Order: sequence, then structure tokens, then C-alpha cells
Amino acid sequence: MKDIVIIGAGVIGCAVARFLSRYQADICVLESNEDVCTGTSKANSGIVHAGFDATPGSNKARFNVAGNIMMDRIASELDVPFKRNGALVVCVDASRRSHLEVLLERGKQNGVKRLEILERDALRALEPNISDAAVAALYAPDSGIICPFKLTIGLAENANMNGVEFRFNTRVESLIPLESGGYRIKTSNGDVEARYVVNAAGVYAADIHNLVSTTPIHITPRRGEYCLLDRSAGEHVHCTVFPQPTQMGKGILVTPTVHGNLLIGPTAEDTQDPEQTATTRTGLEKVIQGAGVNVSNIPLRQIITSFAGLRAHENGHDFILGEPIDAPCFYDCAGIESPGLSAAPAIGEYVAEHIRTRLHLTEKNNWTPTRRDVVSTAGLSVEEHNALVKRNPAYGTIVCRCESVTEGEILDAIHRPLGARSLDGIKRRTRAGMGRCQAGFCTHRVMAILHRELGIPMEDITKSGGKSQMITGRIEDKD
Repeated sequence: MKDIVIIGAGVIGCAVARFLSRYQADICVLESNEDVCTGTSKANSGIVHAGFDATPGSNKARFNVAGNIMMDRIASELDVPFKRNGALVVCVDASRRSHLEVLLERGKQNGVKRLEILERDALRALEPNISDAAVAALYAPDSGIICPFKLTIGLAENANMNGVEFRFNTRVESLIPLESGGYRIKTSNGDVEARYVVNAAGVYAADIHNLVSTTPIHITPRRGEYCLLDRSAGEHVHCTVFPQPTQMGKGILVTPTVHGNLLIGPTAEDTQDPEQTATTRTGLEKVIQGAGVNVSNIPLRQIITSFAGLRAHENGHDFILGEPIDAPCFYDCAGIESPGLSAAPAIGEYVAEHIRTRLHLTEKNNWTPTRRDVVSTAGLSVEEHNALVKRNPAYGTIVCRCESVTEGEILDAIHRPLGARSLDGIKRRTRAGMGRCQAGFCTHRVMAILHRELGIPMEDITKSGGKSQMITGRIEDKD
């Protein structure tokens, strides 16, 4: 019997796993897909919110602010790119200017530091491409940007290095309470028993909760569509620029990414399909129109791709964290929508402390809180790169030209803890395929490396696991 089973390998499940890995316990993470970071955590804005938007006293407010404070340390320990670039909530309608004061006061109640309202001239001095219609803006300098893939993967790798087991392609089908306490978890890959279960299943968290509790919860998948622009547009704004929020969310933002691109989006559309991540013409038109309200002259010709993600919206508009009364030793991390990425470290630490107390766990003597990311040769000096190539010639062979990713980086991504097994797995760890050509030139080369290193037949190599094979058959040679 496992001590703890965590359902879901998104940023919340991996954060819980990482903080629990410091204790003496047999821990397993179950993930229905082929890798970590394949759901909400792979398709979001990558914003570390300051915490001024959430309702004072809510879980969102508490864990957003705490997670923001923790992020510098977590990013350093896990070697994850993170930058405090600041955020602006822009008012373009003078009749709504008073709402900036409401957000300012709410932020102060939540414990957010250094908030201020910038008037038109100061705002334009900070962001020259702000809309001419801008009246004023709330400025939160402690807001930041992070790579959501790198954060999730870093948490998972560190947990795995400290003894946490991960089982992929393993879908939970039922949970049966045991008379001795704990649960038998029936999965698509056999049964596993656990003294304690953590529900971090994202848009499926209500389904998991409702297997064990007679007090149901409901989660609505809320789809958000985005456009990503080339690095040549990455300095169009320096801060993350938000509109004034509505009941449907924070609205369509314009932000640099930590890797130097420009990101615009998301929309907010409720759907009943937890797998509906297709983009639509209507949605992308809304993204472009909405982004242009607060920022002028966005170089839309530099759009290189679009994508959509789903966030788990719970009816009570807050994170659900805790044990249901009728399901002891079962802990919900449900309804984790924005600012879930920002809150993840604080949620992980909080849940781990709760379980440590419940199961009377003791600390390990050899817990390691750090891990090193895949080396990015694009960020090295000529001397550093030459020295690396001398040690390993694979770092001298460029595979992805757009992002200057070498064969050495791809090999590292495959062979490190919880290594990549698909094209998207390589992409999230190295950025191979994320550039201007969107993998047009490097796909076949990455596939060849996966085939060579893992022995996977070319016909079985997938984009993102499941049935997403890249090749459907071979063309026979003809005389």
C-alpha cells in the first residue's frame, strides 16, 4: 500500500508531490496522459499574479499572495526562468476609473505591496505603446512572468529525484474506501491502494471528488484562446497589460513571455467538453480585438501560432482545498483556475504540511530541494558553448534552427528524470519546435533522435501521446 497517491501531474499535483517528497513516505503520482504538464498547466498565460484581484479572505487571495512571495526561491531552486516585470490594469473609460481604487484597496487588504495608480503621463512613460484612450492604470511591480512548462517539469523532476513515483497513461476509474482506512484506486493500468489520496485532477477534479463524496461539486471547463507572436515583437510591452476585470476573468491581456515572445489572450468561453482545446476563428478575432483595446500597434503579422487551454472554473468562484466531511484521508485541490499557477507553490506547501500532520510523517535527512534544468546553449557565451562542445560534441549540432536547440539538449531532455517521450515533451523541455517555423524544419530530426535513443518505431512516435502519431505508414521503395 502506498502512503500517498496524487491524482494529476499538472502544476498543483507536482507542487504537492515536490513538497511531500521531503518526508519519509511512499508516494505515487497518477497521470492519465503521457507526461507531466499536459492539461491546464501547459496552456495558460504564464503570469505570476500579484494578488490584487481576488476577493479578500478567499483561498485565491491567500494562496496567490503567498505563492507570489515564494516564487523567487522556488524558481531559483528549480532553475526555472522567472522575471518580475510588473503588471498594469488599464482603464480606458473615465467613468470606470473609480474601479482602479477598488482594486487598489482590495490588493492592500490581500497584503500586496507597492501598488499604485499611474496617471496618463506616467503610464505612457512606462509603456509607450499603451492605448491613446488610456486614462490611468493600477501598477503592481511585483507581478511576474514564468515558464509554466519549466515550473511544472521542475517540480516533478525534483519530486522524482527525491523518490516520488510517477505513473503515466494511467486513468483513474474508481475509488473504493477500505475498511482499514484509505482507498483502493482502480485505474486503466491496474489497482493501487493508498492511505491518503490527493485530488489534483484539474478539469476532472469534480469527477474524482464525486466518486467518494455525497456532497458533489461542479466544475465547468472554461476555454481560453491565445495568439503567440514571434520574439521580434517581444518588447512591444514590458509589463503585463490587463483590462479591468469582469466576472468571466481577468480579460484579454498583452504580455511579454519569459522567453522573449509576445502573448495575447485569453478569451473566456464555458464548455461542457473537458477536451475541447481547438481554436476558433471567432475566438481568435476576439483575442486580437481585445488586445488592441489597451495596447496600440500590436504587430499582428508576427503571430506564429495560436492555441487554447481549459481552466477549471468551480461554481463558488474559489479554490476548493480540504478534506470532504464524508471522505477522510481524501484531499481536494479542485477548481484551481487563475491564479492557480501563481498559487501553486503555496498550495503545495500547505497541502504537504496538512498530510504530514495527518500521517505523522518525518523529514528525510537527505532531501534535495534543487535540480538543474536542461542547459540552453542559446544563452551561453561563445567560450561557454565551445567548452560544452569539447566535453560533448552533441552540443555543437543544431537541431532546431529557430530556437538554436542542439542535439545535446534534446538528449538531456530524453534521458533526465521523467524524460520526454514525445515531440511535445521535447518541446516543453527544450523549446525545439516553438520558434517561427513551428517545427516545420526540425520535426523529422527530433523524431529520428527519439527513435534512436528510445527504440520507438518511427510509426509509433507521437506529438503528444495517445493516438497523435506523426506517421501513418511507410512508402515502399519502387524500382
